[in-house]
Amino acid sequence: MTGTGTNGKRATRSQVLDEIRGAEKFLLGTHEHPDGDALGSLVAMHQILVSAGKDSIMFMDADEFPLPYEYRFFSLDGLVSVPPPDIEQRTIVLLDCGNIDRNPADALKFEGAHILNVDHHHDNTHFGTVNHVVPEASCTAEIVWDLMRGLGVQPTTSIAEALYVGLVTDTGKFMYENTGTRAHVMAAELIDAGVDVHDIYRRIYEGIPYGKLALLARGLSNVERYDGGRLTLTRLTAEDYRETGAEENYSEGVIDHLRSVEGTAVAAMVRDRLGPGQEGLRKVSLRASDDRVDVSAIARAQGGGGHRQAAGFSTALSWDELVGFLRDQVEQQL
Repeated sequence: MTGTGTNGKRATRSQVLDEIRGAEKFLLGTHEHPDGDALGSLVAMHQILVSAGKDSIMFMDADEFPLPYEYRFFSLDGLVSVPPPDIEQRTIVLLDCGNIDRNPADALKFEGAHILNVDHHHDNTHFGTVNHVVPEASCTAEIVWDLMRGLGVQPTTSIAEALYVGLVTDTGKFMYENTGTRAHVMAAELIDAGVDVHDIYRRIYEGIPYGKLALLARGLSNVERYDGGRLTLTRLTAEDYRETGAEENYSEGVIDHLRSVEGTAVAAMVRDRLGPGQEGLRKVSLRASDDRVDVSAIARAQGGGGHRQAAGFSTALSWDELVGFLRDQVEQQL
């Protein structure tokens, strides 16, 4: 694997490994509202560095807790919500961040910070001192797995589980287009290292709270289709969350039902942002079912980003303005 290095230069895998070997202290972070790949990569990278004899700390803002229920089984030993006093002596590793603003912690952006940017998003802004960005990787966890092998670290069951969560969630249970040969080789090695595939599946996709089912029912009842069905979308309001007793992250997975509808080129799930100061803001998740559409380009037009087939953004547009924007964007690409 290769990535793009400092000042746009290519950073070889060996250069990135030398970067890790040459440092002793690390502070690891990921993007806000972390998903399975972000959390899996964060936890695995931390445990890999500790196994390699490094001083590693994970950082996550206190506002990110509680985590989504399906990821609460992760061991977060070594995680802090306040940057350590010696932060300026640490190499900062940001995982799965397409741009640095996706990690809102200003404490990690101090002048002179030495940042190792490890990511697989093709629209990554290469904000790091060293940028190990590998767009052909199925997930950031795959890059972490590759670095682990290069460092000669043998995966514990805990490391393997964290990497497997990143892999299985970001490939859509191995169904998305980004699922390549390496993804299956990685899965096989992680299973050999002790991953119980059925147990991980149950933790992530089963045992759901009733509020999540009730919210899904609301999402499916609110479906609208435009332009012959090319755009299929739904919305979840703050009232929907309140009446079902759902947490904000319970909307995860609703969009997959829309994406599977015949004739859909782009699926969109729009939900109100909850909490103080979020009034009037909406989070928009996009999925592409048509290879001609790059939903990351749609998201970037509103300050967001992601992958060709999965992306998102936040917006203050009214409902009618948002629908009009999405219809125009899909029409332009088709």
